[in-house]
Amino acid sequence: MTNYPASLPPLLIHLLKGVLYRDQMPNRWQELLQMESQVRDYLSVIGLELDVDDAEGYAFLRQREAVDDEALPRLVSRRPLSYAVSLLCVLLRKRLLEADAGNGELRTMITRTEIIDRVRTFLPKSSNEAKIEEQIDTHIRKVADMGFLRELTEQKETYEIRRVLRAFVDAEWLGEFNERLEEYRNHALD
Repeated sequence: MTNYPASLPPLLIHLLKGVLYRDQMPNRWQELLQMESQVRDYLSVIGLELDVDDAEGYAFLRQREAVDDEALPRLVSRRPLSYAVSLLCVLLRKRLLEADAGNGELRTMITRTEIIDRVRTFLPKSSNEAKIEEQIDTHIRKVADMGFLRELTEQKETYEIRRVLRAFVDAEWLGEFNERLEEYRNHALD
């Protein structure tokens, strides 16, 4: 790749670092659309695939599945999630589904209080509410660091649920976790 546009390396680096959102970087998004085949070609050499959802306005990288027992070392790390972070991701994904079924707005918002109320249902009863809220705040920050939540600057303690969450918490993963959620809810009530 000796003859490539000067904007290709910064675009690739941005994708290697995380999700590219159309609304946050419209110029970089346009570059991606214009050079999509070059980006895909380059990434395929290092065992990565480009996942672009133009309708939702995000793009990210996935590790290519091994073909013919040609397993490459993992370049995109997998992060094991704690129960609480997994739970929060599922509850946020369900909130996206509710919003899609209801008003169909492009952006789905949720407040810190709503998050706490949703998560609290699955936690054992405790007399120390402040400690529970502090733990949930920690989980909210973790999910925000993963790129699934974005705190609004104009509204304190209000978050946008990023639609990229749909690509990571798909219907199959959601179904399996739903079965366990009922078990956890019953356990929390005991």
